[in-house]
Order: sequence, then structure tokens, then C-alpha cells
Amino acid sequence: MLKPQHGKLSTEEHKRSQSSKMSEDEVLNSIVTFRWKKEANKGYTTHADLRISKFQPPAKELPEASQQTVKSTRSKVTPERVALLVLSALLAAAVVVLCVTSDPCSKCEEGWEHHGGKCYYFSTNKSSWTKSRDECRAKGGDLVKIDSREEQEFLWKKVRCIMKDHEDKFWIGLTDSAEQGRWLWVDGSPLNESLSYWNYKEPDNWGEDDCVMMGDKGDRYQKSWSDTSCKVSRRSICEKPAAK
Repeated sequence: MLKPQHGKLSTEEHKRSQSSKMSEDEVLNSIVTFRWKKEANKGYTTHADLRISKFQPPAKELPEASQQTVKSTRSKVTPERVALLVLSALLAAAVVVLCVTSDPCSKCEEGWEHHGGKCYYFSTNKSSWTKSRDECRAKGGDLVKIDSREEQEFLWKKVRCIMKDHEDKFWIGLTDSAEQGRWLWVDGSPLNESLSYWNYKEPDNWGEDDCVMMGDKGDRYQKSWSDTSCKVSRRSICEKPAAK
């Protein structure tokens, strides 16, 4: 068997050397790219595409001084730096995903607040239930219809923060003005009793208490509705679908 000549690498050692060099080159010359996709009629989707690409020109095209700089830099590449590079890229991708997945295709006009695919407007002025509804319609919506416990909780938290005092309540789109005791939403659908959030001893149906308002400075959002005269001046909550 022939032995390798003195001062030269064996075939196996040469391969290992080349493999190690290529690995360092790929790390040194790696970049992270993000690619976005926009699917037709589906709005923006988050697609963080991590891609490692090698683009360093051949060393022979660089001046001798530049080659020395590259070799010096390559010698400083460590596994810790590689791990830091990859971790930074993943964190950046995670931030992008969090920002874009927050329903970017749904939009509300200025002054409206987006939640759950709908836009809500909390009025600053006070007026009767009927006039409040007219104002909501003029804005392209209607007085709010509450369809879920989650929606009730969202509205209660918002209203609680902007109420100036206990009497600073907001009209919602619920009334029994057509028939006493038969509560209907503004779209004509009847109130689902399992999704009603009456305050203590409400509705009392006293006098002409035919319209419903919400708002409570307490801690229990399940009980924040009360009925009162539709002629009383209150603030209101308008609702309409979010634009796509």
C-alpha cells in the first residue's frame, strides 16, 4: 500500500478539509430572506420563508488583501454565532406572523373600533334611543346587536373604561316597544334568553321602559343591561361589519 507523500493530505483528509471549508463559507455568506404571498381573494397570509443562500464570489476574483480579510473573518465563525443568527431570524419571523395574523384584511373607519370582524362606534353625544339609531344608520350601521358572551364582555370592558359615572350608560339595539315583554333586536330577531345580561331585577318594565341600555361600573359584565324610557338621552353603541 502506498503512503501519502510527506506534507500532503490523504484523500480522506482532503475531503474533510473541503467539507469544513464549505460549511464555514455557507455560514459566513448566509442570508435570511422573507417571502410574502398574497393569495387571490383571501387577503394577506403570513409566510415566513427562511432560506439560506450562498453568494460569495470566488476568492480568486478578490484582491489578495480582501482574501486575507475573508479568511480572518471565517476563522471567527463559531457555533454560538451561527445559533444566534438562526435564533434572530426565527424571532423576526415570529414578530411578523403576530402582526399580520391580527386580521389585517378587516378595516374600520376612523373613530370606529375593530373586534371580531365587526366595527363599533361609541358615541360621545347623548340622544334618545330612536335618534341614536338614526345616527347609527347614517353611519352605515345600526345599534349594536349582541350575539355572544365574548362580544358582551368586550363591550362591557370598553364601556366601563369610558363611563364617567354610573349613569353614563349606552343604548343597544334591543326594545320591546312593539309588544310589551317581547324583546326584539333591531334586525327583528328575538332575544335569546341564554344570551341576555340583565342587571339585578331588570327588566322591570316600569312605565314606558321599552328600550335597553348597558353599562355598569361593577365587576360582573354578565349583568349590565337595564330597560328605561326610549326618550331618555343616553350615549350609544353602533355596529357594522368590518370592510374587506
